Amino acid sequence: MNVSVIPARGGSKAIPKKNIVDLLGNPLIEYTIEQSKSCERIDNTYVSTDDDEIAEVSREAGATVINRPENIAGDFASTEDALLHALEVMRADGVHPTTVVLLQCTSPLRRESDIAATVELVEKDRFDSALTCCEDHKFYWELSDQGVAKPINYDPKNRSMRQNLSKRYQENGSVYAVQTELLEEEECRLGGDIGIHEMPETHSFEIDTYEDLEIVEQLGRSVDFHHCGLLD
Repeated sequence: MNVSVIPARGGSKAIPKKNIVDLLGNPLIEYTIEQSKSCERIDNTYVSTDDDEIAEVSREAGATVINRPENIAGDFASTEDALLHALEVMRADGVHPTTVVLLQCTSPLRRESDIAATVELVEKDRFDSALTCCEDHKFYWELSDQGVAKPINYDPKNRSMRQNLSKRYQENGSVYAVQTELLEEEECRLGGDIGIHEMPETHSFEIDTYEDLEIVEQLGRSVDFHHCGLLD
């Protein structure tokens, strides 16, 4: 059995109630709930939240709500805390998943196929965990303690074409899949042999600020992502 868990704290700072902010006419979290429900690789969809309004929106969208305790809902609580608590609640209800799929609703431009492909990396290819990324062709620099710039992944004296750089992948925060046993042993969403499902960069934007929200709204009008008729 595969279950998805969508973490949705109520205490976001940059955008108050970020997880239910309006995106193209619908609460943000609805897109992720609909994507999860429509994926045939997901058996049950859960939302972990400490907020009554988020809980109500999530139930109306068809998710099972897990009430998150205050001690794992603060600014310093980890997502893994929410996942492990969700597992405890599921087991008390007789649900025993083999794979846990973490979906972050702040990355709404995913397709149902992205969820399925990430889960299949754990199910079929026998990775222990997997995540979604986009390919990265950027030139990177770092600053020393003295403020001196140093290139990380190329030589400025022998500048190559971007496409000739060593292939790198940027974690996009959209989908994670992990064997339940590994999650509980290591208390981490990733571990063991890790697989990557590649997504386009245009589908890999995360919403942290109002500026991000504007970018994702513009992309959402033009890219093909799974919204299950919410935009009809």
